[in-house]
Amino acid sequence: MRLQEFWGVGPKTSDRLRETLGAEAAVDAIESADVRALTDAGVTRGRATRILRRANDEAGMDALATRDAREVYDDLLALASEYALTRHAADRIRVLTPLSDPDAVTARLDAVEAAREAWESLDDASRDAVVAAFDAYDDADGTERAAVDAALALRDAGLDGDTFDALGDIDPDAVREAADALQYVTPDGVAAGADDRLDDVRARLDDARELENSSFDVLERVRETGVRDLEDFRRAFADYVDRETRLSRAAVEEVAPDDARDAADFVSTSLRALVDDLERRETEREREVEDDLRAAIADAREDIDRAVAAVDDVAVDLSLARFAAAHDLTRPILGGDGLAVEGARNLFLDDPEPVDYAVGDHGLSPPSGDRVAVLTGANSGGKTTLLETCCSVALLAAMGLPVPADRAEVGRFDAIVFHRRHASFNAGVLESTLKSIVPPLTDDGRTLMLVDEFEAITEPGRAADLLNGLVDLTVERGALGVYVTHLADDLSPLPDAARIDGIFAEGLTSDLDLRVDYQPRFGTVGKSTPEFIVSRLVANAGDRRERRGFEHLAAAVGEEAVQQTLADVRE
Repeated sequence: MRLQEFWGVGPKTSDRLRETLGAEAAVDAIESADVRALTDAGVTRGRATRILRRANDEAGMDALATRDAREVYDDLLALASEYALTRHAADRIRVLTPLSDPDAVTARLDAVEAAREAWESLDDASRDAVVAAFDAYDDADGTERAAVDAALALRDAGLDGDTFDALGDIDPDAVREAADALQYVTPDGVAAGADDRLDDVRARLDDARELENSSFDVLERVRETGVRDLEDFRRAFADYVDRETRLSRAAVEEVAPDDARDAADFVSTSLRALVDDLERRETEREREVEDDLRAAIADAREDIDRAVAAVDDVAVDLSLARFAAAHDLTRPILGGDGLAVEGARNLFLDDPEPVDYAVGDHGLSPPSGDRVAVLTGANSGGKTTLLETCCSVALLAAMGLPVPADRAEVGRFDAIVFHRRHASFNAGVLESTLKSIVPPLTDDGRTLMLVDEFEAITEPGRAADLLNGLVDLTVERGALGVYVTHLADDLSPLPDAARIDGIFAEGLTSDLDLRVDYQPRFGTVGKSTPEFIVSRLVANAGDRRERRGFEHLAAAVGEEAVQQTLADVRE
């Protein structure tokens, strides 16, 4: 496949990847969702993420049919990436997409479930060891040696072939033997400690270079010994070098010139020859040692490559497992023709109230068979939060990830339409909204509609007409939908496959916050209960004049109800 055939890879990006990675390696990096390779090649992280998402599963990304659906998707991956054990794992999590292949969805769920079982089976010390292994791997920027060390550390912590096939495929003895070789072979040559002979030559070379750099001082010190002639100076120089450095008298005598003009010439020529000789010996020995080390690495190459791949793959699976464990996520039942949850929670709230809800056919406790629900009820009653929760469940399940619910059944959707309330009352917003949410309903495929408060973008009477039309179209197209509105009383009779649900406010708390039963009541129109809001305004009024104004409103909405609310709060 040519680079420019990938979404988002234009001529400039293609040239950059070809120059830095090579065309074949660049294609491999994109197809394997390797963010690190693309960013190292100079592609910005955001652009690399967008390219890889489309390359990973373009049809899956097309399921995110609206901007709000894409925002929830981004927020979910950002939250999941907070539990990443390595930077590369965080990058790979951020490029996860809804999967168009049901088998791929099942495979990812299996992997995350197995990883979670493995993670939760570890004691605290073993978990700390796993985290430390990945931290060290990250600190070393994912080198081969770091990968080998991490793979061995993960096995020692209790993660082996019984929990992760990738770790089980590694021969630990082979990679241990290769570990030292990887440690000592660096871009700058063979590192210290690889070979005693090489270290000795380097130590003597350092001494020789230091002597050469201070040859004038050496000359004066030797002269101070009381030498009488050049021959006497030669012997004294050899004694000085043998005594003060790791260089031997024999080494000096071997390279000392016979035709030096004077003592200064003798010192400079001898030291230069000594440095040259030791540099030659260092080069020869380093080449021998490096050849042996690279041979050891070559012998273990397959296991080293397995270790590198295993560490990255295990990091991703364990990171997702930590995300699932931290939020008590549950494996959904996939398939069928509905979306149903019991005890569903919104992942973006600190202390969410669990709710049961459903549309379509399913086998859980909420009502089954209704393809559309019209959700009504109190302001600040959690209606939009419920839509966002349903969207999150559908998206996580589509990505092959567990969901925030005690139980869930999730069908497959070719398009997920989530539209939040946008309070801009003009024809342009209405037109753009309809252009965003209607086409997915008319396309082939299964669509999930989650639409919030149409009345915010057009006059209520016309909003009710449009909502009736959307409900009818949703049922006609075999889609599923939840529509939030305050206009239930203005709707025409709904189709048999639709129902009205309600969320009810129940009063005020002692802190004058609205007390809401967040669990929708099925088949019942919810109440906005403005008397609760007016009651709070009366109680919080700053002066008499302001209080009299709110008391006037209390009379309009029902003074008796307002007074009863205030009495309940005082109790």
